[in-house]
Amino acid sequence: MNVVLVLVLVVGFALLFDFTNGFHDAANAIATSVATKVFTWRQAVVTTAIANLVGAFLSTRVASTIEHGLVTQTTQVVVLAGIVGAVSWNLVTWRLGLPSSSSHALIGGLLGAGALHGGARAVEWRGVWDKVIEPMIASPVIGFVLGAGVMIAINWAIRTKRAVKEAQIFRTLQIISSILVALAHGSNDAQKTMGIITLALVAAKSLPSSAPMPFWVVAVCAVAMSLGTLSGGRRIVETAGEKIVKLAPPSGFAASATSAAVIFSASALGAPVSTTHVVIGGIAGVGTQVGDSLVNGRVVRAIAIAWVLTLPSAAAIGALAYVGFRAVLGA
Repeated sequence: MNVVLVLVLVVGFALLFDFTNGFHDAANAIATSVATKVFTWRQAVVTTAIANLVGAFLSTRVASTIEHGLVTQTTQVVVLAGIVGAVSWNLVTWRLGLPSSSSHALIGGLLGAGALHGGARAVEWRGVWDKVIEPMIASPVIGFVLGAGVMIAINWAIRTKRAVKEAQIFRTLQIISSILVALAHGSNDAQKTMGIITLALVAAKSLPSSAPMPFWVVAVCAVAMSLGTLSGGRRIVETAGEKIVKLAPPSGFAASATSAAVIFSASALGAPVSTTHVVIGGIAGVGTQVGDSLVNGRVVRAIAIAWVLTLPSAAAIGALAYVGFRAVLGA
C-alpha cells in the first residue's frame, strides 16, 4: 500500500467533507436570519462564511475528542472509509432537504469502518456513549427548553413595547445572534475535520501521537468550511427556516441566541455536539411560544427520523467503503 497516496486521499476527502459540512450545516446560522428577512441571501452567506472561518480558529478541544476516544486500531484506510460514509450521507440528506448532523455522519462512518477493521472491541463504546449518544439526546432537548424559555421571556418583555421599535431592536439582535451561531458552528464543526486529518497523520507516522495539531491543518479546514458555506445550501435553509415554524425577528433572535449559547458551551467542554440538533431544537422550542403559528409536526418527524438514521447509515456506508478501499489499495 502506498502510504503517501492514502494520506493524500484522506486529506482530500476530509476537506471535501468539510466543504459539504459548510453548505450542509450553514443552514444553522443562515436559516432564521433569511426567513425573517434581516439578511438577504447573499449577505447571510458571506457573513456566515467569514464567521465560520474565524470560529474555526477559536479552539481545538473538539478536535481532540474526535482524534482520541472513539475508535482504537485506527488506520488511514479506516479514516478514509469513515469520511466517505460521512460525505455520502451528507449528500443524501442535503438532496432531501433534511437538516441532519454532519458530526454524527462523520462519527458513524468512522465507527462502521473501525468496527469492520478491528471488530467490536475496536470501538470505545463508553466514549461513544459519553461523547456522542448522550450529547445527541441532550442537545436538541436543551435547545428546545431554552428556546421556549427565552421566547417566553421575550413575549413578556415586549408586551407593552411599540411594534416598530420592537421590530428594529430584534432585527439588530438577530443579526448579532446569527453571526454568533456561525462563530459557534466554526468553533465546533470545523474541528471535527481537524481531528480526522491529525488522526490520519498519526496513523501514517507523519506526526507523533503526542504532538500538537499542526497549524496548517487548522487553516485548511477553516478555509474549506468557509468555502462550503459560501456555496449556500438553500434546500436545508428552506426546511430549517421556513417549514418548521413561521419566524419573526423576536423568535428568530430567540432561536439563534439559544443555539449560540449551547454550541459555545459545548465547544468549551470539548463536546462534539451537532449544531443542527441544537438549532432545530431551539427553533421548535421557540415555535411552541409563537402565538400566530404552529410547529409543523410532519417536518419535525421527518427530521427526527433522519437524525436516528444518521449514525447507522453512515456506519454502513463507511463499512462498505472500507471493504472497497481494502480491496483496491491492498490494505
